Amino acid sequence: MADLTNTSTTQPGRSASFSQNSENSQTAQEYIASQLQLEDDAREVLPYQFDTCSQPLGPLRQNLWSCLTCNPPPADPSAPYTPAGICYSCHVSCHGEHTLVELFGKRNMVCDCGTKRIQSDCPCTLRINSATGMKGDVRGEEPATTNHYDQNYRNKFCGCGQDYNAHEEKGTMFQCLGLGTVEDGGCGEDWWHPECLVGLPRDWYKKEGPNGDHTVTDEEADDEPPLPPGFPDEDEFEHFICHKCTSAFPWIKRYVSAPEFLPPLYHKRADSSPPTVSGATAPEPSFALEPTTSKKRRASESVSESTPNDSIKRQRTPQHSTTTTTTTIDTTTNTTTETTAEPQPPNPCKYTALPPTSPGTFSLFLRSGPDWRSALCHCPSCFPLLPPHPHLLTEEDVYEPPLSHSSPSLSANGSAHPGSHSSRANSLLSRGEAALSNLDRVRAIEGVMVYNHLKEKVKGFLKPFAESGRAVGAEDIKAYFEELRGDGEGIRGAREGVQTGDGEGREGGNEGGKGEGGGGERREQSGY
Repeated sequence: MADLTNTSTTQPGRSASFSQNSENSQTAQEYIASQLQLEDDAREVLPYQFDTCSQPLGPLRQNLWSCLTCNPPPADPSAPYTPAGICYSCHVSCHGEHTLVELFGKRNMVCDCGTKRIQSDCPCTLRINSATGMKGDVRGEEPATTNHYDQNYRNKFCGCGQDYNAHEEKGTMFQCLGLGTVEDGGCGEDWWHPECLVGLPRDWYKKEGPNGDHTVTDEEADDEPPLPPGFPDEDEFEHFICHKCTSAFPWIKRYVSAPEFLPPLYHKRADSSPPTVSGATAPEPSFALEPTTSKKRRASESVSESTPNDSIKRQRTPQHSTTTTTTTIDTTTNTTTETTAEPQPPNPCKYTALPPTSPGTFSLFLRSGPDWRSALCHCPSCFPLLPPHPHLLTEEDVYEPPLSHSSPSLSANGSAHPGSHSSRANSLLSRGEAALSNLDRVRAIEGVMVYNHLKEKVKGFLKPFAESGRAVGAEDIKAYFEELRGDGEGIRGAREGVQTGDGEGREGGNEGGKGEGGGGERREQSGY
């Protein structure tokens, strides 16, 4: 009866302990699955090879990083600063342990790693040192003179100049398509908060509404702050040009009335009064333009109120004049009359067919879908404005290094399939199995025999745990393999000798260690 009582009182405790340990433990299959997932995550974050610097390729549109460890920005934004852009490979291989800021795509940039712009002694480990002819230890080279920088390299973004913190930032930021550089008065492909584009404070949605009530609570805006009034939905536009760039190159503003552009988004703080479109004009481009008699349209009506005449003016016309003959039969006089159409210009100007530019400071949004570049005029008068901005003529490619050999397979649209068969085939586990399969027959048989021998020993080690219901811990496994290598007896003897001060115990421990292989064997097995 006492035995039954003891059993009933101790068994739940043991069961609860086993349950708790089980929650903190994992099976071999679970461990393998977790390691495969870690490898998939690593391939997703770093899918490209990082053994070659992009600097020898010259100016490229490429993803860049700024190293705040090598080039720490001063606390005073007006203080002088030497920015530097680091390519994908160098940000991993040369600055992998530094504090980095991801800048994403930047136009016409050459990697600055290993140049005089790097304010630390960190070298480029990927390029060839011209002095030694060896790879690595490249320092103090002359940087490219074609590079242009903006405030992003200081970890400051948007017109508000706020430091970017990926862990605290909420909402979506949008990158300007960019016209010109900061030296030209543009933004340099900066990233913008939607509310800053319209001149509202960052916490505008927390302010009181017109009736004194709060528009959005803090809890409601924790995940995703709302877009400010007038800001288009994200799926409505493909690119946008910020008000800073449109002010630096005002000729682009007139295209806001083209069907390929959305209505203008005005910057309220820059405009003291609401803009009026109907009777307003704005400075025109410096080149001569022919007068136009086209119908004026408000920017907000650029699509819905386009007239047949407007659409005809945007159609391509033949390169030669044509003559058409119209025959009119008069039943009373039986005479015919012939009329000749006026010759059409070889390349009519789309720009002059648009309404005059509305005043005010605003950003342009380019519609998703049809190619918006087709709306830009290529006539002899307007075309010279476009070549300084090649991305207005053709879609630009972003340089990407070759895919890593261990990267997962790609789908038709170039996206990776984490967990796909291809990625599993490149896992450490699969490569280990492949290496084993390539062994010669004798060594393979010996390996299988050793594996079976080890398996029996491990089964014997795990049997007491299975019988007692106790979970196997990391220390248990470590201690077991110490004994398996012959380390355990020596370690226990040394520990006992230190605790008791018994010289014989210490000597016995050393002898025990020697008996099982000693320190010499432990040095040989240091790789375990």
